[in-house]
Amino acid sequence: MRIIAGRWKGRRLKAPRGKGVRPTSDRVREAWMSAMGADVMDARVLDLFAGSGALGLEALSRGAARLVFVERARGALGVIRANVELVGAGAECTVVASDVFAFLRAREKGEEVFDLALADPPYGTGDAARLVLEFGRKPFAKEFWFEHPWREALPLPVGARTRRYGDTALTTLKADS
Repeated sequence: MRIIAGRWKGRRLKAPRGKGVRPTSDRVREAWMSAMGADVMDARVLDLFAGSGALGLEALSRGAARLVFVERARGALGVIRANVELVGAGAECTVVASDVFAFLRAREKGEEVFDLALADPPYGTGDAARLVLEFGRKPFAKEFWFEHPWREALPLPVGARTRRYGDTALTTLKADS
């Protein structure tokens, strides 16, 4: 796994180990970042279910201003911290050890909304659907981009945009302005 473009292009990253680990492929990550385009520049980015941190670090490499990782798995937290150190991004990143939904509920106390939120929730858990509902109830970003299985039925609102990459899909939701 590596950073595809930007200031850390080609830098290899560590990945968490385990049967349940499913990092976003380079192909899908490249398509994801290309689709976001200039929206990533100077953005405050939230990386939910951060895993290795590759999605967020790719955004930071391409010009994001600030990054918050949210992950609860102890092994993945160690990998995120190691990858942040590897690229020298400690001053631009915050790593939060928390369940994603607990983190989002705690934010309801008037904290600012992120420019972009990225998520690659575990497949087959219902977490993608829960994120869609949570975003509809109280948006946590101006734009929310998430990965999910192509065939997964989700409660998507009107205006959701989904792109397919083989068996993987990327869906974008925008907060009402």
